[in-house]
Amino acid sequence: MTKNRQVLLASRPDGAPSAANFELAESDIPTPGEGEMLLRTIYLSLDPYMRGRMNAEKSYAEPVPVGGVMEGGTVSVVEQSNNGKFQEGDILVGRCGWQDYVVSDGTSLGKVDPGTAPVSTELGVLGMPGLTAYSGLLRLGKPKEGETLVVAAASGAVGANVGQIAKIKGCRAVGVAGGPEKCDFVVNELGFDACVDHRADDFEAQLAAACPDGIDIYFENVAGRVLEAVIPLFNFWARMPVCGLIAQYNMQDLPQGTNMLPALMRAVLTYRLHIEGFIVRDFADMHADFQRDMGQWVRDGKVKYKEHRVAGLENAPETLMGLLKGENFGKVVIEVSDDPTA
Repeated sequence: MTKNRQVLLASRPDGAPSAANFELAESDIPTPGEGEMLLRTIYLSLDPYMRGRMNAEKSYAEPVPVGGVMEGGTVSVVEQSNNGKFQEGDILVGRCGWQDYVVSDGTSLGKVDPGTAPVSTELGVLGMPGLTAYSGLLRLGKPKEGETLVVAAASGAVGANVGQIAKIKGCRAVGVAGGPEKCDFVVNELGFDACVDHRADDFEAQLAAACPDGIDIYFENVAGRVLEAVIPLFNFWARMPVCGLIAQYNMQDLPQGTNMLPALMRAVLTYRLHIEGFIVRDFADMHADFQRDMGQWVRDGKVKYKEHRVAGLENAPETLMGLLKGENFGKVVIEVSDDPTA
């Protein structure tokens, strides 16, 4: 490759992102200076939070500037190194963004052992989504044996891990996913006790039937219709870690229809619900425990994973747009260049 391709934020979306909001630019491959190294991106992670980074309003992280490189987690290989900590051929995980190459001084990068698992898992089950599931469930969900957990987007990068960890902790795990194929995977491959299709006309009745003893933990990834169906099923002292709100990310105005806020607030008071939003970095202190536990669970086959792979950096914008519509099946990974460890 003789040029460095970069996907830039061309403009801020008005509602759902479109191709016009992205620009595929080319420039010369950068040259590392003293103490720096040149990284080639192997895999790029696509995640729902990226939609928020495209907006300008105040949030938990700075927005991507218009004209800037889209932000994202990456697995990269060191092509050239003037840095004593890293050598040519090292595989690193970090946040190098939507581009083929980047120059780095090594800040916020970690080495990956290719002998442990496929290096792409550092963007999924053994990376940020896995830690999100692990920390949010254990620190805020506080699962107890015999309890019922419901998780939306159950076949996705976070939800799949939430349900499997809940099973390890002795809970009844009920997933919510879009379509029979995903629901079948969640039950028969991931080992959930049940999975309900949120597209079904009688979704609310099916969810109630799948949770005969009510809901003790609702791990929130989606909001919308799923949350509305969960509210009447909460048990006393139920916990609701709020990880994502995919159904709202492209929203321009408040939704039309029944206002469910009074019902939610009544449930909060009556059932003493604990609702807390979190970002994965809030629980950085759990990273070592996560690496130990999740690594062992994956090796033992107690936690399984599925990747939704798409080849080509140029396909990242379309793939993100599909992800926000629920078109992915598993953790979304863009194959940017050849994997030397495969």
